[in-house]
Amino acid sequence: MSARKVMLIAGEASGDLLASELVTALKKRDPEIECFGAGGSKMLAAGVKLAFDMTQHAVIGLWEAIRKYFEFRELLHELLLLALERKPDVIVCVDFGGFNSRFAAALRDHHQHHLAHLEWRPKLVQFVSPQVWASRPGRADTLARNFDQLLCILPFEKDWWNRRLPDFPVDFVGHPIVGRHRVTRRATKAPVVALMPGSRSGELRKHLPIIAETARRVAAAASVSFRMLLPNDDALKLAQPFIDAIPRCSASVGEADAVLSEATAALSKTGTITLECALFGVPTVTFYQTSALTYAIGKRVVTVPYLSMPNLLANEAVFPEFVQNDASPENLAAAVLEFLNNKSKRSACQKKLEEITATLGQSGAPDRAAKLILDL
Repeated sequence: MSARKVMLIAGEASGDLLASELVTALKKRDPEIECFGAGGSKMLAAGVKLAFDMTQHAVIGLWEAIRKYFEFRELLHELLLLALERKPDVIVCVDFGGFNSRFAAALRDHHQHHLAHLEWRPKLVQFVSPQVWASRPGRADTLARNFDQLLCILPFEKDWWNRRLPDFPVDFVGHPIVGRHRVTRRATKAPVVALMPGSRSGELRKHLPIIAETARRVAAAASVSFRMLLPNDDALKLAQPFIDAIPRCSASVGEADAVLSEATAALSKTGTITLECALFGVPTVTFYQTSALTYAIGKRVVTVPYLSMPNLLANEAVFPEFVQNDASPENLAAAVLEFLNNKSKRSACQKKLEEITATLGQSGAPDRAAKLILDL
């Protein structure tokens, strides 16, 4: 009997990590399984045979996506040919919803028109639900047509999908950050503020000047040190001039545990990292800036009141949130200083964070996802 084959597609740093954890769990359950596809360095280290590094093509904002349209179309074509050549049993699309949705539709269309006579029809799994509950809910119907199963990592998503499409198989596997980190707290002589500007180059270019000026304002008003968390060496190179301009600031690459375990407060862009701040009980000021065009379109289609995931889970502003023009160094510095100077405010925030993280499920999300995928 030939080994089972799984193809994986991940297009961002967070998806690369999630896919690598999934592959480790798959190989633990079935050491003979073959894993191949497109992703990043973590997938490669986990034993995935990569056709190319997809994480180099992550984009932020509508205009950047439009500029890379033909590049993405070529990558999609390459992956389609890879799937047709290797004929995997299951294809797991990890996050990266816009690209993966188009890939799944292209594969289904090709199969319908050219391969219907063959026995090969791979199961398609989307691992991490697109945020259809936040904007453009019509995407849910498209996803259900093209995928055989959806694996969710947020507690409210399964109910949302079941109400809208009760016949579509959806499972909540828990959030992968639970169990990923060794949550500890380390005492420091002086307050420490963690700085998280983002992971994509577009985000970094937008956010680094804001973070640097905010940190300088905080440093002028309080005796603190700063730790900037960056995803890789390329990001560190881009950030170094800004780090040098911040008093008492050091940088850490990919060491979220070390940074958050000693942080008194944090300043972070909205995104997955804010859930990690919540897990470590770090009161965090969140912000986001993008192009004027992307923001104008986003305001029309986004229906949820918050961008930070802890705020969405709590349905209240547990973390102060500043978006676009409101994300000024003046506003951000004032909010950070309020957390630093007001112990009761920090304590109230930390109590809320304990309630939020308790909803994320038990550790072992990658293993639960692996079992469901192998059951297909």
